Amino acid sequence: MKIQRESRTMATITYQNFFKQYHKLCGMTGTAVTEGEEFEKIYELSVLELPTNRPTIRTDRNDKVYFNQSAKRKFVKEYIRFAHDIGQPILIGTSSIATSEQVSRMLEKDSIVHYVLNAKFHEQEAHIVSQSGKYKSVVVATNMA
Repeated sequence: MKIQRESRTMATITYQNFFKQYHKLCGMTGTAVTEGEEFEKIYELSVLELPTNRPTIRTDRNDKVYFNQSAKRKFVKEYIRFAHDIGQPILIGTSSIATSEQVSRMLEKDSIVHYVLNAKFHEQEAHIVSQSGKYKSVVVATNMA
């Protein structure tokens, strides 16, 4: 392949203006209701909540707040060990690649087999996602949005 000059961006458009070019627009997500006012204001779109076809079995719990990171990590490690021991699949969300790597090292020290899903392991993403939700699976994921 012949080396070419670097590409240049000839035009840009915001999502808001891009979406406004369509006469009909729709989408589906599990989190739009909380942002309904923003959808109305920015996109002039209403948000409709569809009822679930089965009763929700999720248990919502109160937030846990810790005095320091050490106490927080100790609880997280103990909870992951407990959930893993009973076979519960676990998804651990992190806000950065560095944090996902810290959690991974913590799990390795505790001999917990796990997968790391972040920008560094893009090639393995499909395999990692296919393992999530399985018996005893542990996935450490970085928010890449």
